Amino acid sequence: MTRFDETTAVVTGSGSGIGRKTARTLAEDGSDVVVADIDRENGEEAATTIANETDADATFVEVDVTDDADVERMVETAVSEYGDLDVAVNNAGLGSKLEPTADVSEDDWQRIIDVNLTGVWRCLRVEIDAMLEDGGGAIVNTASILGRVGTEGAPAYTASKHGVVGLTKVAALDYASEDVRVNAVCPGYIETPMLEEAGLYEDEETVDQLRELHPQGRLGEPQEIADAIAWLCSDEASFATGEAMAIDGGYLSR
Repeated sequence: MTRFDETTAVVTGSGSGIGRKTARTLAEDGSDVVVADIDRENGEEAATTIANETDADATFVEVDVTDDADVERMVETAVSEYGDLDVAVNNAGLGSKLEPTADVSEDDWQRIIDVNLTGVWRCLRVEIDAMLEDGGGAIVNTASILGRVGTEGAPAYTASKHGVVGLTKVAALDYASEDVRVNAVCPGYIETPMLEEAGLYEDEETVDQLRELHPQGRLGEPQEIADAIAWLCSDEASFATGEAMAIDGGYLSR
């Protein structure tokens, strides 16, 4: 027996990066997985790889977390394909370009809040309903170190991730007595496509500066976050709810 035998998980943003590693880790531990991503090509490839290389099953669903119908279809797929929903990882998110608060356009602000914060809430309300029908479950939301501190030039992203941490705590309190646990992870800077898309890999000097922000002197790896998420979703963390766990190489300890 492995930790997630006879369970079903959904993971948003699981076509790449932390989400993909998380979906793979849950599958390797026995869970059937709904791979949810707005990127069909990456998502389908991730689901196929998981199904071919683990003993679990995987189903891809194209999901835009700003669309209620997509989110509902994601959870309905988990229940119809596998019978229930036991684990949910709300990982889909957007980075942002660096610019001062007063320079951020309303469109850019709204887009990041819609995906990173409101998207998590959309997922939570459907996931929680499904879990309540089946006697409980475990949810992890991907926040960030910027859900606990600020940094120059990232107002919308920082606000969205602070919101995820707060939302996690309230949802944990709302459903603790009904055996639905809700936690968050707060990664430091992780080697993922999001860093590249934000332009933070443009030169070695910038990468060195990012490394130096972490007392361990390096960036994190997606697998390190996936392992923490899997633990929070497992029975080993049965007394953990409302936690915003930092996996950050010491960043927040300065």
